[in-house]
Amino acid sequence: MAEALLKHFGGEDFEVYSAGTEPQTKVNPFAIESLKEMGIQTENLYPKSVNEFSSQPFDLVVTVCDGAKQVCPHFPGAKQMDHWSLEDPAAFEGTYDEILYAFRETCDEIERRIKELILNS
Repeated sequence: MAEALLKHFGGEDFEVYSAGTEPQTKVNPFAIESLKEMGIQTENLYPKSVNEFSSQPFDLVVTVCDGAKQVCPHFPGAKQMDHWSLEDPAAFEGTYDEILYAFRETCDEIERRIKELILNS
């Protein structure tokens, strides 16, 4: 979700990569639905592993879940590391509507933080 949101709000000013510590075979359908509801493009999203990027130089690396922070590899080429302590909505259990609500809430929080990041860039 963070990749799609930063690409949308940051435009060409940011080169964005997103990856997970335990990537699934496809992007979570609740994430896709939440992003589409916001009018965010999702066509080119696919799961990637953080290991694909661990040796790449970055200006900023952000972990977005506490679990990811604990197991995320070190990025020696990163100028700055940041952590946003967000609950992983994929771990939420409940009805369809409850899970979708959790994804919407997380999407909204990531949007808020991204807009703040853009303003401070």
